[in-house]
Amino acid sequence: MDEKTYNMPGYPKVLHSNIAYSCNTVTAILSYVLKVRLPKGVVRSCVVKLPVLSVSRKQQQMALEKLEGVIERCRGLPEKEFKEEDHIIFQSASCQCLEEGQATKLLEILQDEKNKDFVICMGWNFVGPIVSCALKDQQETEHKESCLKILNHVVQISNPKELLVGLFEQIEEAVGKYIAKTILLLLQPLQRVLLKMEHKKAYSVGLSLATIHSQLSKLPVPYSNEQRKQDEYGLCKCCTAVTSFIKPFVDEVSHTTESEGNPFRNELKDELLKFCMKSLQYPLLTAQLRPLTEEIEDNSLRTFAAEIVVYLLAMGESLPVLMAHQLLLSRKTLQEIDPLKEDVKYPTDSLASLAYLLFVQHIGIDQFPAIYSPGYLLLFNMEYIAALISKTEESILSKGLELFEHCLLTIEDNHLSHKYLEMKRILSVPQDLVKVMTLCPIEHLRKWSLKIFQQYIDKFDPEGKYKLFRCLFKTSQHAGVQGYVIQNLKNQIDLALKPGNENVWFSGPQLIPLLHSILSLPEGAETDLLQNSDRIMASLNLLRYLVIRDNEWENQTGLWTNLFWIDSFLKPLRTALNMSRAHYEAEMRNKRENQKIKDTAECETQCSLTVGGKKLPKMTTAMQLEVLQSAIYTFDVMESVQARIEELVEAKMKSRAEEKNVASDASLFI
Repeated sequence: MDEKTYNMPGYPKVLHSNIAYSCNTVTAILSYVLKVRLPKGVVRSCVVKLPVLSVSRKQQQMALEKLEGVIERCRGLPEKEFKEEDHIIFQSASCQCLEEGQATKLLEILQDEKNKDFVICMGWNFVGPIVSCALKDQQETEHKESCLKILNHVVQISNPKELLVGLFEQIEEAVGKYIAKTILLLLQPLQRVLLKMEHKKAYSVGLSLATIHSQLSKLPVPYSNEQRKQDEYGLCKCCTAVTSFIKPFVDEVSHTTESEGNPFRNELKDELLKFCMKSLQYPLLTAQLRPLTEEIEDNSLRTFAAEIVVYLLAMGESLPVLMAHQLLLSRKTLQEIDPLKEDVKYPTDSLASLAYLLFVQHIGIDQFPAIYSPGYLLLFNMEYIAALISKTEESILSKGLELFEHCLLTIEDNHLSHKYLEMKRILSVPQDLVKVMTLCPIEHLRKWSLKIFQQYIDKFDPEGKYKLFRCLFKTSQHAGVQGYVIQNLKNQIDLALKPGNENVWFSGPQLIPLLHSILSLPEGAETDLLQNSDRIMASLNLLRYLVIRDNEWENQTGLWTNLFWIDSFLKPLRTALNMSRAHYEAEMRNKRENQKIKDTAECETQCSLTVGGKKLPKMTTAMQLEVLQSAIYTFDVMESVQARIEELVEAKMKSRAEEKNVASDASLFI
């Protein structure tokens, strides 16, 4: 990820001196569920802007007098008798007092015991103005402290349901760099309000966590160590604060027993579990979670990941059960699966992130039983590896490759049973890996995936390798991958032909069907030789090796049983080479003739050329001639190898015929 991606220049800059209170989905739902009665005069659909102008001392005094007047008039009255204008006067006067630096005086008025009942009813109106003042960059320390004291006092005595609505509004409406600042400011008051609630507590906690996570997901995840130290958007600080925010609720779940008769505990656990699963996806699936070193003195995101694992365990979740969840799910019938429950409660991406934490970063690995075989660990991780390497983001894709590599390193070469290939993911993941090898634009990831691809092949027993080669050769349409598989096949045949390493899969009758599929042209004589050059060259090299290595009287590979199928490969190849060479040589003649006619460089650059089915970018005629000549060199190499094979076959067949004649002559004398 580059610096531009991290800085996210598209973020709007928002001035909080003009904060508007607008009704959005979450706040509206919460108001309805908690049955909070919002006064008619200050319903959340209206817009109240805080005054920003500086005023005289006389005007400051007038604002305080208005505030004291409305408090005096409403003192002792039930909330339902408050007038619409009382709400408006109270809100505008309190906003003006805060803007004019009268927070200390306002705090004295609110702390007056005579005004307690009024503050209980109207206190939630302070949340917006207080947040606006507290978040101002240029603010006197004393004034900011007074604002926070007002917020604490309001939280302490006001109606928690109404306060919850006010706090939600501020968190939801924050944008850009103010998202983290608002969350850090309001997390502790929000926690206190939730702890005081008795009705709909689990629901409110869940909605709070969903709102917080929704806002945090708008922040970019620091990628480098330097970005993490700077923490420009405050995501790292927020993650640290959120772990403290949810701790009392996790403790509440862990200290009560799980039972059907305790629905509150189960509901609260479900809400906390949803947040943990979301956090495993963002930011942890994107974040760099390297262990601490001399260069990395602090990694708050790694600490956050460790806390999430701790909370999962504290709530009674079993790591082995979580990890095997997708494997067990795949064995269920459609009738046994509840898609809504499975997809929401345990998302695959979240479990993939957890698998990475456990088996790569070893976060929480001490709580994972060390009784499972390496093959079984690879098996249930395949679902998560597939989910990760199917992503296009570098940070997520690299996690998938790292998890795959760590699973393979625990398995000895040639010890993974072929029976594992009966599992769907065991075969589909290498096909996904091929896509990374061939399509990923990041070079080091392509090279890394190729290395893992070879490690994966090496782990299987001979039968497993044989079946894997057949599958990969059929499913992959990339000539380079097919050529790589053929090279691996050649290595296995060479190993099988050595004394003491005999096996039935890479010698004798079992090998013949695989050789037939490999030693062939996809489209006969009309095959595009350049596009398939990697496969064709690998096939020719394999055939040349077999002709040299396997003597016709031993015939260990079955090559000499019937030479017709070799001829069915070489003959159309010869035709294809002649056709391709003639075509490219004609193209070269045309280019040279055109080059003599054209006088200007501008005319030269208007030429286009298609090679191997792909249109090349505009080039000069000289460059095009160079490409065409390179293609002809490729045909020369193919032709030379083919000629050598035919020469070797002819020599061996001639030698064999001579031996037969000698034997026949000897039998006559007998």
